[in-house]
Amino acid sequence: MQPNSNLMFFMSTTWITILNPVTCKPDLVGCRLWTDSKLTDLLMNGDFMLGGVFAIHDSLQLEQISYTKLPSQLQCYGMDFREVRFARAMEFTIQEINNRTDLLPGIKLGYQIHDTCSTVAMAIKVAFQLSNGLEPDFKYTDSCSNLASAAVTAVIGDSSSTPSISIARVLGLFGIPLVSHYATCSCLSDKHQYPAFFRTIPSDQHQAAALARMVKHFGWTWIGAVRSDTDYGNYGMASFLKAAQGEGICVEYSEAYYRTQPHSKLERVANVIRASTARVIIAFMALGDVKLLLEELSRQPLPPLQWIGSETWITDSDFLRYNMCAGAIGFAVPRSVIPGLRKFLLDLTPAKALESPLLTEFWEKSFNCYLKERTNNTKVKRECDGSEDIHTLQNPYTDTSQLRITNMVYKATYAIAHAIHGLICNETQCDKNIQFSPWQIIDQLKKVNFTTRNGFKVSFDSFGDPPALYELINWQFKKDGTLEFITVGQYDSLRPRGQELKISKNISWVGGQEEVPVSVCSESCPPGTRKALQKQRPVCCFDCIPCAEGEISNQTDSLGCVHCLPEFWPNAKQDSCHPKPVEFLSWDETLGIILTVFSTAGAFMALSVSVLFYKHRTSPIVRANNSELSFLLLFSLTLCFLCSLTFIGRPSEWSCMLRHTAFGITFVLCISCVLGKTIVVLMAFRATLPGSNVMKWFGPPQQRLSVISFTLIQVLVCVLWLKISPPTPLKNFKHYKERIILECGLGSGLGFWAVLGYIGVLALLCFILAFLARKLPDNFNEAKFITFSMLIFCAVWITFIPAYVSSPGKFTVAVEIFAILASSFGLIICIFAPKCFIIIFRPDQNTKKHLMGKVPSKTI
Repeated sequence: MQPNSNLMFFMSTTWITILNPVTCKPDLVGCRLWTDSKLTDLLMNGDFMLGGVFAIHDSLQLEQISYTKLPSQLQCYGMDFREVRFARAMEFTIQEINNRTDLLPGIKLGYQIHDTCSTVAMAIKVAFQLSNGLEPDFKYTDSCSNLASAAVTAVIGDSSSTPSISIARVLGLFGIPLVSHYATCSCLSDKHQYPAFFRTIPSDQHQAAALARMVKHFGWTWIGAVRSDTDYGNYGMASFLKAAQGEGICVEYSEAYYRTQPHSKLERVANVIRASTARVIIAFMALGDVKLLLEELSRQPLPPLQWIGSETWITDSDFLRYNMCAGAIGFAVPRSVIPGLRKFLLDLTPAKALESPLLTEFWEKSFNCYLKERTNNTKVKRECDGSEDIHTLQNPYTDTSQLRITNMVYKATYAIAHAIHGLICNETQCDKNIQFSPWQIIDQLKKVNFTTRNGFKVSFDSFGDPPALYELINWQFKKDGTLEFITVGQYDSLRPRGQELKISKNISWVGGQEEVPVSVCSESCPPGTRKALQKQRPVCCFDCIPCAEGEISNQTDSLGCVHCLPEFWPNAKQDSCHPKPVEFLSWDETLGIILTVFSTAGAFMALSVSVLFYKHRTSPIVRANNSELSFLLLFSLTLCFLCSLTFIGRPSEWSCMLRHTAFGITFVLCISCVLGKTIVVLMAFRATLPGSNVMKWFGPPQQRLSVISFTLIQVLVCVLWLKISPPTPLKNFKHYKERIILECGLGSGLGFWAVLGYIGVLALLCFILAFLARKLPDNFNEAKFITFSMLIFCAVWITFIPAYVSSPGKFTVAVEIFAILASSFGLIICIFAPKCFIIIFRPDQNTKKHLMGKVPSKTI
């Protein structure tokens, strides 16, 4: 505590006039109040006195202070009949406790009940009066023992947060506990500032969390907010806004108003509400403030709004006449039944009313008459004639259908009684002479844990707050067209997180509709899109941007999109990833079938030529062109045609190694044979020169050896390639984003290009030699046909390189197969087609004389 800071209000002259000032003289032994104390509204003596403070009137009549004379007593007006019921409920509870034998047996509790007039000024005056007592004289002695005990043991009240804050600060200086039945401001949970404060109604911290959870539950992310410009409204709204932010809820506007502020401020707040786009509005306001706001809004047409009310007004029957609030929902403390209370409230006669100024005023205002003993009352003209029957009254005093806050008074009174019982009573009896300090009552209040006669548990946590238990109230139309309160759910803070709110009945929304109204700044972004915040606007205002290529979002209102794994690709809606189709040159597709047919046809052609040559193996044209190399060439061409088939189908580890090595070796074997034939032709004509014995170096053994040697070199290159870094199947994700190309990776690029380069060197060498021998004298010059075949071969493979590099996906394989087939067909057609033509269609030219050029050649 900080007593010096808590007493700073004494520096204000306003407070000095409000408090009961005293005058002391140095030569006297005591002090006397300058003015009389404020009279107690309801009083009963007892062994232990309990204080009660209620906002029985809602206004305070202030006068201009001249500072030249003592101000007169403060006057209150505007009686609140519900607050009268609260005060009398405290009376009833104390009488019930006094009649019990199990709680404080033999002990009589008394009470002093005061009116704070809903103002801080009167609340502070009452607080000091409850702390100091009602005696007009203060006797000075050397002992301060008379300061150790207060006028009351504990205090119940007030009905508002702001007066309760002031009362708690004053009573806290003296250690007098204040147990409030209706002060919900979360600020009062601060035990450093309010160490003696307790309450039986949940803190607004719980209500704010419950409201935010409910707003989130119904999918409202765009709401408006109005509050009372008081501690209750400001602290409550601050707690709600913090909780709402945690739930992802945005507030379009947050306006504050207090009933004493200018009417222009109220008009401005009303215009903000009318112009807003939010269809849900939460009102954290006191009764008087929300009443003025609703009246102002009813002056002009208002778009349908879903009202969410705080517990101060959501169950007040006076507001049921505002049809614009039909469908309103909000939390309220649970409804209760207090046996015997209604009978006690209605047990009031004119004679009993005259015993208290408060009850006298209540009687006169209820029946609009004055009692005989109050003939000076000029506000009403009719004298009460005895026909007035309190049972016929229809006002908040007699309305015991809900008893929500009244039950909080009931619980608060019992909590204090149990605390006193814990201090002065043992198992058998109570001793009213036991001395204890107010701080001991505070310690006992922290320990209380009991259940009232009507079945409600009472306990306090370390902050002096009870567990939060609310009923969800809904304003629904009855059959006659009037509104009524219906409990449609419950909120219990003791339940596991996320399960606190439970809806038990259907809710009637604004306009009587059954569907939950929509209140969002931007419509939800469907899966496949992401939210993009709008510049300089709250986070609930956003645009829906489609996910980028290769990304998905599978949730509504996704903040971002995620990339699919490399082997997956988004569907058309971009809300899920599906496996990418795997693409390769398969046997059953059109391109694969066409290439297979050509490969098979080429192999069949090579075999057919082999059969034809074998059948005519003794003929001059076959023998003249080195039949052994011709058969070997036909065999290698057959392998070349067949090796193209290894490029078709799903690549595997073995097929990848086989296709490239088989291609390289068979083509080298083929070119080696062609090269051998070319050298033989060239050397054969050189051997006709006088004295030349060159043919002994190019006989059949040398030809075989050259073919084997050239082929072994390629075999060695392929073995090294397979040993160091062989071709392996891989998934190509680069060419196409939406599908996977299954292909054979080259492994070592150097090995692949070495194989191709070696074939190219042999083909170039063969082309050069054939080109040199193209004009040798002969009717059938094979070198000329080899030249054409090598020209086609080189042209095909030169164009193959850029086509191979630039072809995407499976077309890369198709280009390679096409090059193999084209070069193979070029060789077999250019070299063997003319010979086959002569054998089949020109047998007369298949003679040695004709081949030696001794017979004039004819045009073929």
